[in-house]
Amino acid sequence: MKTNCVAIIPARGGSKRIPKKNIKDFFGKPLIAYSIEVAIKSKLFSKIIVSTDDEEIARIAKEYGAEVPFIRPKKLSDDFTGTKDVIDHTVNYLKKNGETYDYVCTIYATAPLLQEQYLQEGYKTIINSSVKHCFSATSMPFPIQRTFKINDEGRCEMFTPESFLVRSQDLEEAYQDAGQFYWENQTIESNEIIFGKDSIPIIIPRNFVQDIDTLEDWKCAEVMYKVMICDT
Repeated sequence: MKTNCVAIIPARGGSKRIPKKNIKDFFGKPLIAYSIEVAIKSKLFSKIIVSTDDEEIARIAKEYGAEVPFIRPKKLSDDFTGTKDVIDHTVNYLKKNGETYDYVCTIYATAPLLQEQYLQEGYKTIINSSVKHCFSATSMPFPIQRTFKINDEGRCEMFTPESFLVRSQDLEEAYQDAGQFYWENQTIESNEIIFGKDSIPIIIPRNFVQDIDTLEDWKCAEVMYKVMICDT
């Protein structure tokens, strides 16, 4: 199925906490390979592009079926550049080359647990609604109303102390960004943030969600992948 959709996978080469994170071996394949392969399996995209500043990442991305039409400028590859700037750069590059897409899906290169069914659910949701964004989310494992901070004296302060005596089952459930994919309808204008009223979240089970920023995260992802994917 060919659609008017493009997948963009940002993959910077300068990871510091986990060196070469995007191409580090994860159960026999570079980590980024999982995001490319799930995009291909979904059969949703006319084109799958990896935006990177790193020649090695570019080579590996091509080996697994993605396109790398440019090497990302260094000014868009530092520690302070946001994902939106990277995606806008890719979309503008495509437009300059005569390619426009109604739907853009950002897929993170660090999502080995992502399943194509959730990408497909996101696509069906955004094409059948009037929202600007549709993105992966998951439920919080603990009531946020019971959370607290530690003050300058090292003591606890609840964010919502009025919730202390409320039963947890009576507290409203909260959700968080799952860090896997973000659909955007390019034909709709909106001033809302992505976690606003012009967005619909696709809820993914927590056992398929693991952000990978640190080595501890990486080890957790390995355990989850082994249990959820390898052992099933």
